[in-house]
Amino acid sequence: MPMSEPTPFRWPVRVYWEDTDAGGVVYHASYLRFMERARTEWLRGIGIDQSALKQSTGLAFLVREMQIDFLKPALLDDELSATVEVKERRAASILFMQTIERTDGSCLIRARVRVACVDVQRMRAAPIPADLFAKRAP
Repeated sequence: MPMSEPTPFRWPVRVYWEDTDAGGVVYHASYLRFMERARTEWLRGIGIDQSALKQSTGLAFLVREMQIDFLKPALLDDELSATVEVKERRAASILFMQTIERTDGSCLIRARVRVACVDVQRMRAAPIPADLFAKRAP
C-alpha cells in the first residue's frame, strides 16, 4: 500500500576521519552506514526495538535492494542529516526514500531502499506482523 509520512524523519550525522578516504571525502560505503543508522533510529523512535523483535518473533529487517544517486560529496567534519521517509509498505517489505543533506539543505545523496522482513532462522521472507505498526506513527 503506498504511503508517505508528512515530513521525513531526520537523524544528525557528523563526518569523522573514519568515514573518509585519504582525500578527506566521505567514502561511498560510509553513506550506507549513515542511512542504516537513520532507519534504525526511525524504528526506535516509533517504539520498535529490533533486538526485541528478533528475540520475540525471529524476524529482522534486512536490506533487499538499494538504488543510490551520489549527487555531491560530503567532507571531513561536515554536519549532515540523514532522512527516512516511508513510501510503501507491502506484506513483507517496506520501501524507504532516504536522503543525506548538509545542514544548509543541499542534497548529497538520494536513495531508494527496500527492506524485507525475514525469518532469520530460515533466511526467508516473512510477513510483517500485522500489529507491528498498528499503534505507532506511520
